[in-house]
Amino acid sequence: MSQQTIEEDNAIIVEPPAEATSTVIWLHGLGADGEDFRPIVGTLGLPAAHSIRFIFPHAPYRALTINDGQIMRAWYDIRQPDFETELDLDGVQASVQTLYRLIEQEIEQGIASHNIIVAGFSQGGAIALYGGLRYPAKLAGILALSTYLPHAVAIETEASSSAQALPIFMAHGDADRVVPYELAKSCRERLWGLGVALEWHRYPMGHNVIDEEITEIGDWICQRLARD
Repeated sequence: MSQQTIEEDNAIIVEPPAEATSTVIWLHGLGADGEDFRPIVGTLGLPAAHSIRFIFPHAPYRALTINDGQIMRAWYDIRQPDFETELDLDGVQASVQTLYRLIEQEIEQGIASHNIIVAGFSQGGAIALYGGLRYPAKLAGILALSTYLPHAVAIETEASSSAQALPIFMAHGDADRVVPYELAKSCRERLWGLGVALEWHRYPMGHNVIDEEITEIGDWICQRLARD
């Protein structure tokens, strides 16, 4: 049995070769769409008969302040180059609710929350981190790539009771000129200060992903979800 790709209005869904027992919800970066990371499924080194469903949602179109109001797919507005000044917290929280609805839909289909990974790159990773750390039930983990934690100062009081034991794979390029490496490191330090189970991965790259990283992501996903 081979995997099947389903294209819906708001997401691309890649069904596994076997009946799905777990899910990865993977959010794309600014200006991209769900197709951006769909091809990665075949490069993760998953077992041939794996049972992991992948969901790649499309962000809504919105005007981006930092790009002179240009309309593009974005999970929230960016108003200043440092990302945190004038943070579009309403936009972040609205996208987190979209993520939560996707999680709940998977639960309704019989996938337990502890078998769901929330993942994302850049802006999508910011939503995965912000939302995953606050989600009230246990998740399988957070995959945060080339990203940062928005409104990081609030996490000490807003993290869920299950956040401390939540496995996090956080990766960043040391030559990233879009989301600065030092910003990601400061978020890492804040989360480590909370005692969060965060694995830190540094790669010789810019704002992108590389083969070594993809291999390690695949291994990490298999450890979390492909256990049988």
